[in-house]
Amino acid sequence: MTDSTYPTLFSPTVIGGVELRNRIAHAAILTRFFRDGRPSDKLLNYYRSRARGGAAMIVTEPLAMTVHSQESSRLRVWDEAEFDSLKRCAEVVENEGARLIGQVQDSGRGHREVGRNDGAIGASALPDDLSWTVPRVLDAGEVRRMIDDWAQSSCRLKRAGFSGVEISAGHGHLFHQFLSPGSNCREDEYGGDLEGRTRFLRELIAAIRSACSDNFIIGLKLPADDGVPGGIDMTEAHAISQRLAADNGSFDYWTWAWGTHANSLHLHLPDAHGERHPYLEAIRDLRQIDPDIPAGALGYITDPNECETALTDGTADLVFLGRPLITDPAFPNKARTGNESRIRYCVSCNTCWRTIVEGAGLECDNNPRVGSGDEVDWMPRPAARKKHVLVVGAGIAGLEAAHTAAARGHRVTVIGASDEPGGKTRLHAELPGGENLSSIYDYQYLIGREKGVSYRFGETASESSILALEPDVVLLATGATAMPPAFVPRDYIELGFIPDARQMALDMLGRSGREPGRVLLFDQDHTEMTYALAELLCDRFERVSIVTPRERLASDVSLINRQGIYQRLYAKGVDIYTCQQPQNLDALEDAAVDLVNVYNAAVTRVDDVVAVCYSTSRAPDDSLIKPLRAAGLEIISVGDCRAPRSVLAATREGYEVAMGL
Repeated sequence: MTDSTYPTLFSPTVIGGVELRNRIAHAAILTRFFRDGRPSDKLLNYYRSRARGGAAMIVTEPLAMTVHSQESSRLRVWDEAEFDSLKRCAEVVENEGARLIGQVQDSGRGHREVGRNDGAIGASALPDDLSWTVPRVLDAGEVRRMIDDWAQSSCRLKRAGFSGVEISAGHGHLFHQFLSPGSNCREDEYGGDLEGRTRFLRELIAAIRSACSDNFIIGLKLPADDGVPGGIDMTEAHAISQRLAADNGSFDYWTWAWGTHANSLHLHLPDAHGERHPYLEAIRDLRQIDPDIPAGALGYITDPNECETALTDGTADLVFLGRPLITDPAFPNKARTGNESRIRYCVSCNTCWRTIVEGAGLECDNNPRVGSGDEVDWMPRPAARKKHVLVVGAGIAGLEAAHTAAARGHRVTVIGASDEPGGKTRLHAELPGGENLSSIYDYQYLIGREKGVSYRFGETASESSILALEPDVVLLATGATAMPPAFVPRDYIELGFIPDARQMALDMLGRSGREPGRVLLFDQDHTEMTYALAELLCDRFERVSIVTPRERLASDVSLINRQGIYQRLYAKGVDIYTCQQPQNLDALEDAAVDLVNVYNAAVTRVDDVVAVCYSTSRAPDDSLIKPLRAAGLEIISVGDCRAPRSVLAATREGYEVAMGL
C-alpha cells in the first residue's frame, strides 16, 4: 500500500501561510510533563515522538502566556528568561518536519478538580457549574492588559520557532465564559449583546495578528453546544461563529468543542457508549458559515478511514486526534504505509484524562511507554541472557509481558485457560461500551505472534504441566476472583444462588429478552466494568437496583466517565441506593432484600427481587505460587494475580516485568 490508501489525509496543505505535510493534527492534551515552568525530558520525548510518528501539526497544552498565569505545570512563555525552553520545544517538533502550535487559554472560573479555585478570574461573579468556584471579576483594563500579554507571548513563541497559536475558546474556559450569555452578565463593552460578548476574543485575535504578522497560524477552537441551559446551544454557537467569521481573514482555521465545566463535561471526550464521531455533522454545518476558512474535525475519531471520510465529505480540512496519538504516536506513519493492523488503537476509556487531572502525568491504558525516549520506533534492548519464559494466563498483563519478552529475544510460551486471548478484559469488551477494549489484546496477540510467542489456549495450567515445560521463569498472570460479601451465606455461594457480577454477565450474554422482576447488584467495586454489567442487566430485567455502602457510585472512575455512567443509569431507570448494604438475605424467599444504612442503621426493604449478584474486591488467584517456588522455579506474579488492579496498571506492569527479565 502507498499514500493512495488515504490520499486526502496524507496530502499537504497550507494553513495561514505555513505548509503542513499532511492533514493530521495532534489536539491539545495536558501532559503534566512540565516542571517549574520548564519542559522535562519526558515532555520533549513526547513531542518528538508524535512529530517523528508523522503528525503534521502538534498543538501544545495550555501555556502560561500572561503574568496572571503562574502555574509551575505550564510552560512559562511570558518570561523572556525562559526563551531557551521555548526554543527547545520548537526544535524537537519542527526539526522532525512537523509544526508546533502553542495553545492560548486561561481556565478562568473553570475547575475540574476537587475544591474551589481561589485564584480564579472571570467575566462575572457567577459560580462555575461544576466546582461552584466564583471568580474575581476582571475589569476592562485588566482584559486589555491580558490581551497585550497574550499578543507579546505569541510573538515570543514565533521568535522561538513555533509556527502558530491556537486560541482555546471552548470547554468552559475564560473565553467561553465571556462568550456565553449564561456566564457573562457584564454591562461594559465586554458584555451584553453578541457584539460585546465576542469583543474580548475579537480583540485578542487582532492583537496576535498585529504582533505576529503573516505566515503564523492563528487557530480558533470555539464552543458548540455546551450542554448548559441558558448557555451556548447550537443556535448561539452559529451566531458566535458567524460574527467571528465576519472579520474576514483574522484567523486561519477553526473547530468546535462540546461540553463545559458542568454536568456536560463528559461531552468533551465522548466514549464508546455513544455513537462514533458524534460531532462531525454539526461541524460540517458550522463550517458552512464560511467554507473558505479551513475547518478541523474532532471528537471520537480513532481510525484512519474515519479521518479520510471527514476530509472528503465536506466536513473538514484537518483532523484533530488527541487520544489516538497518545496511544500510538506512529499512527500517521502506520496508516500511510498500510500498516493499520499494527496501530495500537485508542480505546477511548479516558484513563489519560484521569491521570492528568488526578495523577502525576499523562498515561495510557494501551501504551505503557508514553513519554519514553524510544516510544515511536520502539525496539526493546535485547536480553543479556535468553530464557524460556512461561506466561500462565492470557489476560492483558500476561499478553503484554509475552510480546515484550519475545521482542527482547526470549522464548515465550503462553498458557491460557480460555479458548481465546484477553482474559477478563475480553468479557468486558462484550458488555455495553466496552467493545474498544478488544483492541488491547488484539494488538498484544498480533505482535506476540509476529515475535514468535507460542500460545496454548483452552488449557488449565497445573504444577506438573508447568514443570514439564522446563521454563527458566514463570510469569503468573492468573487473575483474581471477586470475594463474596459477608451478608451472603456460604451455601448460597456454593449452590450458585448468588453469583459474582462477572459470572452473571456470562450467563446474561447468552440470553435474550427481559425477565420480570428486579435484580439487585451489590457494588463494592466502583469500576467501569460493574456499570457496564448494570447496563446489560437493564436489557435483561424489568428493574435493576444498585446498592453501595459509599456515598456515590463510580469512585474508581474519572469524573467525566462518572458523569456518563450516572446519565445512562438514570436514563434506564436504575434505582441507586447509596450508603446502604444488604443486612441479610433471609427475606429473599419472599422476593425481598433488607438494606441497612451504614451510618444510622435505618432499614429499607426492596421488593420484587428475583436475583442478586455482587461486584466486590477481588482476591488474587495465586495458588500456584507456593508449589512452584518449592519446586525451585523463579515465579513473578503480574496483573491481578499480584494484586487486583486497573487496565492501566496491568499493561504497564506486564511491560515493566518483561523489560526486567
